[in-house]
Amino acid sequence: MLASIADFFLPPTCHLCGCRLLDSERVFCVRCIETLPRSRYHLMPMNPMERRFAGIVPFVRATGHFIYSRNSDLASAIHDMKYRQFPSVGHRLGEIVGEELNMAGFFFGADCIAAVPMHWWKKAKRGYNQADYIAAGLSCATGLPISNELVASRAHKTQTAMTLQQRLENLSGSFRVKDPDALKGKGLVLVDDVCTTGSTLRSLAEEIASAVPDCRIYLLSLCVTV
Repeated sequence: MLASIADFFLPPTCHLCGCRLLDSERVFCVRCIETLPRSRYHLMPMNPMERRFAGIVPFVRATGHFIYSRNSDLASAIHDMKYRQFPSVGHRLGEIVGEELNMAGFFFGADCIAAVPMHWWKKAKRGYNQADYIAAGLSCATGLPISNELVASRAHKTQTAMTLQQRLENLSGSFRVKDPDALKGKGLVLVDDVCTTGSTLRSLAEEIASAVPDCRIYLLSLCVTV
């Protein structure tokens, strides 16, 4: 009853355009969902996302689902998700990506999903890891369970102004696999929010490949820069 009263006086609105949401809509209206800038990379053989990792780390498939550009509405929503306490944005976008990629067969052969882990101190300051919410949305859409075997073993500096080499050095030794046996022979979907240089996914995939050589790795970023 209280929720109904709250919705009457403060009706939920679309996070992108601000219009009132229908009962069947969550976080974003259908019109805004349709206009999100898809990369369509998952439909391309050796797409630009896969070229970033080819010959460097082993993977089954790789894609970034939305094109990220500064000052766009999507970039504002991603900023809200990460820094302004709107993790629901990540969950909903994860659902959308999961539904669309699932229909295209991207997850064929995958057994579980894992978010890029965040160091406990950074997570304590922010209050949550946005990648966890993206992974949860993907899990809801695909039915794939979430694995918690990946850990951020040390904190690293903000990478915004770093080169690729600086990012890789900054991330060196940042991740570990808690129980390698739990991922043996599994198809694992690694999930990140925005792929710029690919250094985070690369460092994490290298650690997994080293600890669990027979783990099949899928690389998935919610957004990708061009």
